[in-house]
Amino acid sequence: MIPPADSLLKYDNPVLVSRNTEKKSPKARPLKVSPQQPVLTGPVPPPPKPKAPSVDANKQQTEEILNAILPPREWMENNQLWVQQVSSTPCTRMDVVHLQEQLDLKLQQRQARETGICPVRRELYTQCFDELIRQVTINCAERGLLLLRVRDEIRMTIAAYQTLYESSVAFGMRKALQSEQGKSDMEKKISDLENEKKNLERQLNEQKAKCEAIEKREAERRQVEEKKHTEEIQFLKRTNQQLKAQLEGIIAPKK
Repeated sequence: MIPPADSLLKYDNPVLVSRNTEKKSPKARPLKVSPQQPVLTGPVPPPPKPKAPSVDANKQQTEEILNAILPPREWMENNQLWVQQVSSTPCTRMDVVHLQEQLDLKLQQRQARETGICPVRRELYTQCFDELIRQVTINCAERGLLLLRVRDEIRMTIAAYQTLYESSVAFGMRKALQSEQGKSDMEKKISDLENEKKNLERQLNEQKAKCEAIEKREAERRQVEEKKHTEEIQFLKRTNQQLKAQLEGIIAPKK
């Protein structure tokens, strides 16, 4: 794995770490190299001042803190292990200005979105923040450790929001699938109810037609019976009149 060549975080030159010294490339150098003292032919120089070990100890402590905050990058190339540590060189005002220019340039080159969620913009700002932590840690280790806590808190917050977003997306997808399934079931139920309604309407129309036919037939039968009943009444009345006249005719001569 070869790390990216361009990064806003400032690194030292890569160091080759390999047990086989025959395959070590000329670029290789140890992790920590003490400067070589020039050979003096004159008198022996006086011993170093007491403050020198303190400065070296502070520098070593700063490097250890930097390696703990920003771990070195490691990668394999041609079966050789390369390590690249963050730089412990103090920064100047021009370094900060150059960092800002590089940030703007990379945002433009990689076409990062200005608003919304953008992984490219987040990656570049993360590198920029790490570089600021490195610069601050060299000058004040306590301030750098405090910025590290701020960075970790920001990452935890972003991870929590990301987890919440993913869970909400999964929940929305489940609800969408459930709604689609419920929609198909409801459409089937609506179709069945519509078919049942049509059958009931057809049966209702058939029953109405039968009822109308029965009413019509009964009305015709009633008319026939009434007519027959009226004719019978008229016949009976005529018969009664005839019998009455005959009876009067039989009774009248006897008087």
